[in-house]
Amino acid sequence: MLFVRLNPNRILKRYSAFFLGLLGLLVLLYSATGSFAGEPQSPPAPSDNPQIVVLGDSLSAEYGLERGTGWVSLLQANLNKTSHINIINASISGDTTSGGRSRLPILLSKYHPVVVIIELGSNDALRGIPMETSKENLAWMVNAAQTKGSKVLIVGNLVPANYGAALNADLTKMYAQVSKKYKVPLVPFMLKGVADAPNASALFQSDQLHPLAVAHPTILANIWPELKKLL
Repeated sequence: MLFVRLNPNRILKRYSAFFLGLLGLLVLLYSATGSFAGEPQSPPAPSDNPQIVVLGDSLSAEYGLERGTGWVSLLQANLNKTSHINIINASISGDTTSGGRSRLPILLSKYHPVVVIIELGSNDALRGIPMETSKENLAWMVNAAQTKGSKVLIVGNLVPANYGAALNADLTKMYAQVSKKYKVPLVPFMLKGVADAPNASALFQSDQLHPLAVAHPTILANIWPELKKLL
């Protein structure tokens, strides 16, 4: 067996630069994050301000728009002028009542909202989901929010006319029935004054499904009167 005599001074000299550099990196990391990697960090302090949760689809998620120009952002800007209410925009493009139902319990537990705005249902119709399934999901969400002490506003929407008048009649009926059963306010058609405007095509993006930013003040004007009653 071969033994090699090691010189501690040579080893220290060779690796001292490395260790000093590592120490500097750790100090930099701590100063930036407040903790070393692996050390648990304190969660953000919950807000004491009242919360509104918006559970919607692309029409509420600012699809295709510059951030801050959709109706939810406009609503927050207006509320900031007179109150300390925070809006949690939990909208996801393409979402359905089934998706909203699966996500709502976590949102209720985390934010304890004073109001939940549910803007879902039209994607269900576009995907051919049975109306009874959508109705059941919508009713479940309203009931779940009310059980947790939240007020609810249902924001309804319709599908393009080429999908047929019968489908829109069923959507309108669904929203109205759930609204009546649980005694919650309803905005029957959030795109009133936009989709049925004389210059409607000029108010939509190229897909003719999602409104341009210029149309979102009108959308907010449709929603605000019913929301104001709850606040």
